[in-house]
Amino acid sequence: MTYLRVFVGACILLAAIGAVVSVPLGSSPVFAAAEKSELLDINTATTEQLKALPGIGEAYTEKIIKGRPYQRKDELVQKKILPRSTYEQIKYKIVAKQK
Repeated sequence: MTYLRVFVGACILLAAIGAVVSVPLGSSPVFAAAEKSELLDINTATTEQLKALPGIGEAYTEKIIKGRPYQRKDELVQKKILPRSTYEQIKYKIVAKQK
């Protein structure tokens, strides 16, 4: 009888730990929606917003603004406005919206 109690207790403990461990916090739809809403539109962003992106300074900001409008965000590399390495740093933070 004692072994049965230990076994049942162990099963309950493992089930509780499994329930706590199996909850993925970072990949919930709420977090995904928040991340998508924070994308910066390169067609309408201000100078200050562009400069806040990693690797983007005054020179790249001016080139981005002069090259507007963009159909797709990867045009920043295709039109040689940004080097590939800089684009790779920001590509998940920007979007090119159409009117």
